[in-house]
Amino acid sequence: MKTTRKINLQSIIRLGVGLFLSFGLIFNLSAEDREKPSLKKKPIKVLMVGGDASHDFDKWYKEVDAATLEMKGLAEVTYTDDTDNIKDYLDTIDVLFLANNKAINDIATREAIFAFADAGKGIIIAHAGMWYSWTDWPEYNKELVSGGSRGHDRYGKFDVNLSDIKHPVTKGVPSHFSLEDELYYQKVDPDGPGIEVLAHASTEGKEPFPSVFIVKHPKAKIVGIALGHDAASHEFEPYQTLIRNAVKWAAK
Repeated sequence: MKTTRKINLQSIIRLGVGLFLSFGLIFNLSAEDREKPSLKKKPIKVLMVGGDASHDFDKWYKEVDAATLEMKGLAEVTYTDDTDNIKDYLDTIDVLFLANNKAINDIATREAIFAFADAGKGIIIAHAGMWYSWTDWPEYNKELVSGGSRGHDRYGKFDVNLSDIKHPVTKGVPSHFSLEDELYYQKVDPDGPGIEVLAHASTEGKEPFPSVFIVKHPKAKIVGIALGHDAASHEFEPYQTLIRNAVKWAAK
């Protein structure tokens, strides 16, 4: 019995010493971890541009899309519908999100957007932003969109089929989905840099059109997303995934 008590006492002592050392190690590691700089990624800075008729830009872009991009700290979004003021933001952002139906008339702003692209920055061309809107600025559609739309189906339901499910922009997006929107007749300019189509939009028996694509700009990372008329897109999870993916890809 005496031998047993001695062994148990020694075991208890050893256990106590071990626990003491373990707690000391844990404390030291915790202290070191507290002193390390935060590894949390900074949000991507996005300037979102909207404005003019035919769409509720304040509701669907300024409010809903901005909130979608800011979820989980992905982005920090600034919205403007003052298209001639875009140049004032370009030095402080990572991605320019052009959804505007409103003309960009200021020559200095146009030049600044092209300089932003030539610097290898990220650009999202969304819905109305890819329309052939400005006859006095054909370089915009030719070089930044590599084409554009001059018409669309009447608002209604159509199918979207991914042609590239492995691209970072389409990650997590269903390979096929349907929604109600304006099916843009997106055409490629043969004199532009060209596009890599990630998804086509179509209705049964009709010609498919590029709906999500990458513009093969020599320097910038440009994503075109033709969807985005109203709630049916902006509150739709595949669309939300697309714009979040697009911003992440364009910002790299």
